[in-house]
Order: sequence, then structure tokens, then C-alpha cells
Amino acid sequence: MTATSRCSNLAMIAVAAIFEAATFGIKTQAATLDQLTPPQPHSPAKLAPARLPVIAHPQLDRSGRRRIGKASFYARMFAGRTMANGNRMDPQDRNAASRTLPLGTTAKVTNLKTGKSAVVRIEDRGPYVEGRIVDLSPATAREIGITPREGVTTVEVAPITVPLADGSVKLGEAAAEVLLAGNAKPYRRSDPAGW
Repeated sequence: MTATSRCSNLAMIAVAAIFEAATFGIKTQAATLDQLTPPQPHSPAKLAPARLPVIAHPQLDRSGRRRIGKASFYARMFAGRTMANGNRMDPQDRNAASRTLPLGTTAKVTNLKTGKSAVVRIEDRGPYVEGRIVDLSPATAREIGITPREGVTTVEVAPITVPLADGSVKLGEAAAEVLLAGNAKPYRRSDPAGW
């Protein structure tokens, strides 16, 4: 080998070493900057709803008053799981979950977009997502017009009966509506002419 080729080989090795050191330094510096830079917030459209803490003994709402909020429905994975009252979640039943209504409450849930209603029984706790006041069984959600694509909609939850702490039952704001509907008699024509 000639001295010139040795020098050019050494020069190439030196350039490669300098390039590698420079690249390593940039990589190290980038990693260090990433570690020091706080994560940037996502756009509001991409943020998931805030999760609420699970409270073992929530303050119960025994007032029987109507409430308006968001409703969602149980995911498929909850079918057959034990609910707060000890029963198994049946996707075809009229069970529902509420964070604040006492277990055993019956309530009329009305989809404010479609106007359709269903009567449910509170048997579970949840949903633990900010802004949601009730989780419905999939069958009930379908009945009032909540589609899987939509997933969440605004509803009115009007208690019919509310169990009290002493074991008695209080009538809620929707009790009168349900009692009137249950006592309604079909219209009869007494006049043969139809008047």
C-alpha cells in the first residue's frame, strides 16, 4: 500500500468517526430534549372524556327530581358481569347504571333528540365519565334511539319510584305520568253517530 492510499483511508476513517460522533451527539441531544419537553396537549376534538373517580359510598340523590345529561350504553364486554346489586348484566334487560340514584330506583329515560322513552331500573353504579348521568343496556339504548355510531346522546332521567334509606319508597316526578298512562282507558263511543 502506498502512503497516499493509507492517508486517504485514515482520512475516511476520521471523517466517519467525526460524522458518527456528531450524529450520536444529535441523537443524545434530541433524546434529552424530548425528555425535558412536557407533552403537548392534543386538540380538544381528540381528547377522551375525563374519567371520574369511583366512590364506594356516593352521596345518593333521593329527591326524585328530573335530571338532564348524557346517556351512553354498556359495551359488549360487560354482558354477564356482576352489577352493583349482585345481578348479572343482561344486555336485553332494562337495567341501567347511575352514580347518584339509589339502587332499585325505577326511572323514565327520554332521548331528547328522538322523544322516545323507556322505563329502566337502576341496578349498577356508573358511568364514570364526566357529563354522563346514566348507562343503559344495549336493548334500552336501541329502544330510545341511541345508535352504536352515535354512542352518546342527551337524555332526561325522571325517577318514578325512589327507595329511601328507611326501606320505604318515594314517588318521583315521573310517577304521575306513568300512573296516568297506566290508568288511561280506551276511548269509547257512546253515541252511535260517533259524537
